[in-house]
Amino acid sequence: MLLSFGLVAQAAAQSKPGEILLLGTFHYHNPGADLVKTKTFDVMTPKVQAELENITQKISVFHPDKIFVEWDWENQKELDELYKAYLGGNYEQYVSTTYPKLSSRSYYLKNEIIQLAFRAGKKAKLTRIYAFDYPKVALNFDSVMKAMQTAKQTALMQRVQDVTKNIETRENQKLATYSLTQLLLDANMPANLTANKGLYLDILNQAGNPDNFAGPFLVSEWYRRNLYMYSLVQKTMTPQDSKALVLVGSGHAAIIKEFIEAGQQFRLKSLKDVLK
Repeated sequence: MLLSFGLVAQAAAQSKPGEILLLGTFHYHNPGADLVKTKTFDVMTPKVQAELENITQKISVFHPDKIFVEWDWENQKELDELYKAYLGGNYEQYVSTTYPKLSSRSYYLKNEIIQLAFRAGKKAKLTRIYAFDYPKVALNFDSVMKAMQTAKQTALMQRVQDVTKNIETRENQKLATYSLTQLLLDANMPANLTANKGLYLDILNQAGNPDNFAGPFLVSEWYRRNLYMYSLVQKTMTPQDSKALVLVGSGHAAIIKEFIEAGQQFRLKSLKDVLK
């Protein structure tokens, strides 16, 4: 068995690794579902739309063979229909007809999958955008806070509040003053991706008494979600594919970056090099 694993590792090392442009972002259509609550950034203004044209043009020059987005992988068919309408030039009409509810239409018009990934895919002449989210995990934050309360971890509970409040303040200030390009470059700085994991590993993983594992269970579920997502990238990329764009929320990017760097299948392409 060890010999088999060794041969696999040797074969992987001998093949040329593909390039992944890992692009972590805030959610353009902000549903307020994340632990850290941030203000909405209007991507529909002429200035931001012009930026998106520039950003996606540069991504198309990188020429990804595949683009992966944070969309439930079991709903690939719906994503295919949306992208088909986008390529056909009747996207807004399709969305208005298919999703008559105003809040749904807003999501399908504003979110980063459409605004960035679809736009980049069309420029790169790609016929499909790939869903790779795996949302079937148990992320029960309330149970973690209850475990802290039961264990009388007052200082740890205060750290959760302080850290989330500081992140909210900092991110809201950036959303109010940065351009979209600046926001994306800032979110993908190595230091910021590393800091993104701190709340999980430095704080939530400690939650509860020694016989209560609510904290590490939540952290493991977060890692599992991202590990399954990365597995879909690994299994979908073929030997003929040399490049991919992986577009996800910044929290996902922080973990997926670990997986890419730990293996030999891919190497990371710097966003700042693509957008320079």
